[in-house]
Amino acid sequence: MIICSEQDMKAFGARLIQACQSAGVITLKGDLGTGKTTLVRGALEALGISTGVRSPTYTLVEYYAQPELSVAHFDLYRLGDAEELEYLGYRDYLQSDTLCLIEWPERAQGYLHHVGLQIAIEYEQECRHLCFTAFNDWGRDVLSIIGVQD
Repeated sequence: MIICSEQDMKAFGARLIQACQSAGVITLKGDLGTGKTTLVRGALEALGISTGVRSPTYTLVEYYAQPELSVAHFDLYRLGDAEELEYLGYRDYLQSDTLCLIEWPERAQGYLHHVGLQIAIEYEQECRHLCFTAFNDWGRDVLSIIGVQD
C-alpha cells in the first residue's frame, strides 16, 4: 500500500482502528519520520481522542481508556534495554479490552508477545510504502477487514 500524505496516513489509521474489533497487538516499524505516530494519531482521532495525543517518546507508553476498546500506545525508541518492557508493565496491557500499538518494536526483541500484526513503513520517494505481516488469526482478520493482504 502506498500513502502519499499525512492526511492519508491518518485516514489509514482510522480505517485500521475501525477494523480492530477486539484487543490485539500491532507493531509499527519504520525509520524516523515515516509516519508511525501520524498513523496512531489518526487511529485515536477516529475514537474521538483529539486532544493530548502525543508520541510517548519520553514516557514510553500512553494509555487511552475507552468504553469498548482502550488503546495503549508504546514508543520504544528510547528503551535502553529490551528487558525494560517488563518494567513498563507490558503484560498488564495484554487485556481483552486493550489494543496495543507499538512503535520501534525491534528495541524490545524477544520481549514482545502476542503480536498479531506488523506494519512496516518505508520511504518511497515522496510517499510511504506500507507492508503488512499477520502473525495470527486476529491479524489476518484485521487485514481482511481493511482489504489488504500480507
